[in-house]
Amino acid sequence: MTKWSREQMAARVARDIPEGAYVNLGIGLPTLVANHIPADREVILHSENGVLGMGPAPAPGEEDYDLINAGKQPVTLRPGGCFFHHADSFAMMRGGHLDLCVLGAFQVAASGDLANWHTGAPDAIPAVGGAMDLAIGAKRTYVMMEHLSKAGESKLVPRCTYPLTGLACVSRVYTDLAVIDLVGGSARVIDIAEGLSFDELQRVTAVPLVDART
Repeated sequence: MTKWSREQMAARVARDIPEGAYVNLGIGLPTLVANHIPADREVILHSENGVLGMGPAPAPGEEDYDLINAGKQPVTLRPGGCFFHHADSFAMMRGGHLDLCVLGAFQVAASGDLANWHTGAPDAIPAVGGAMDLAIGAKRTYVMMEHLSKAGESKLVPRCTYPLTGLACVSRVYTDLAVIDLVGGSARVIDIAEGLSFDELQRVTAVPLVDART
C-alpha cells in the first residue's frame, strides 16, 4: 500500500500551518514538523517544558542538551526565542494562547475524541504529560499518527476504546495514508497519498469516509 514517509507526513502538516501561528508540537511524530516549516514563514513553536520560538533540530555535533523540547530532544532557538518556568508554559496552554497543537494518538474517534496517553494495558506506562491541557486549551487540535496500529487495526475509530485525553477536540488527522477533517461526526478526506485510491483507504478505515477532495 502506498504510504507517506514520516518526513512527508511532517511536511504535509507544516504546509497547513499559517503565517504567525503559535503552535505546540507534541512528543513523537509531531516534533518532525519543526524541520519542515518554510524558511519564509514565521511560525512560533512552543514546547510545554518552557520554550517559545524553537527552530529545527540542530545539526549533528551542534546539540546543546540544556536546550531541549518536551521529548528531551535537542532543539534550536530562533532569534527572539526564550525559555521560562514550566508553570508559565502551562498557563499559556490552558489560557487559550496557542493557535494550534499537533499531537500523536493511539486512537481518534470520528467525533473528534482523542486517546493518546494510555492504551489501558496493565504493563503500559501512562504518559499524559500536557496532552489534556493542549487538546482542550489550543484553538485547534491536529493529530499526526500512522493510519493503522501495529496489529493492522484502524486508529480512526467510531468510538475510542482507550482512556480518553479529550472530548470532541480533534479537527484534523494526518496519517501516512491521508489527511482527514473531522466535522460534525463526519470524516472528510481532503488529501490521499499519491497512488492510493479512495476505495483502498476506506477498506482499511473503521469509519465511513466522505471524499471531500477538490
